Amino acid sequence: EGAPDAPLRICISAGEALPEDVGRRWREHMGVDILDGVGSTEMLHIFLSNRPGDVVYGTSGVAVPGYALRVVDEDGNEVRPGGVGELLVNGASSANCYWNQRDKSRNTFEGVWTRTGDKYILRDDGRLEYCGRTDDMFKVSGIWLSPFEVEGALASHPQVLEAAVVAARDEEGLEKPKAFVVLDSGTPDDDLRTALKEHVKSKIGKWKYPRWIEFVEELPKTATGKIQRFKLRDEPNGC
Repeated sequence: EGAPDAPLRICISAGEALPEDVGRRWREHMGVDILDGVGSTEMLHIFLSNRPGDVVYGTSGVAVPGYALRVVDEDGNEVRPGGVGELLVNGASSANCYWNQRDKSRNTFEGVWTRTGDKYILRDDGRLEYCGRTDDMFKVSGIWLSPFEVEGALASHPQVLEAAVVAARDEEGLEKPKAFVVLDSGTPDDDLRTALKEHVKSKIGKWKYPRWIEFVEELPKTATGKIQRFKLRDEPNGC
């Protein structure tokens, strides 16, 4: 019912990428923006971010001054606008290597460029749209699917608190999205499963909807709030 009387100038999101719907609802309710950006231990600093007065929810923004970014495909070629690839960053704050992990160092640090392990879509306006960790991405019907996009669609449903999406195999051995959902309200039953599937179809497309939905009390996370999807991939398929 309008912004509360809170002395907030601006807010910052960290840990997981900020879903577009969460950012918009926060803005409507609190009257201030959330700045979503990306940093890493290897770079010491945020290198990609939205900024005050220039926020586009659903994106991670643009390069922070002092950093250069590239989005490359599996062959190392820069993708064109609309393409999906891994984000590389170049900046003076980069680490030199991982201590006593030579192979990992060689795979991550390529000259002045550091591989982030994150997949992004390069938009026509130059902004970057998060898709997911490289290890979390998978193809459905030969097309890359972003778990984060499906998670955002699920989280936009009023009865969902949060969600995580991983790849699971169907009876034919093909990978399809499976969702783990923490409810904010409602009864975890088949009717709600069907409603959530239809909600995702209407938001982002029919082929992206989760074929299985499992309701859980909480999602496994790191100490910094990042969802540990690899733990969910080991679970058996839900209904």
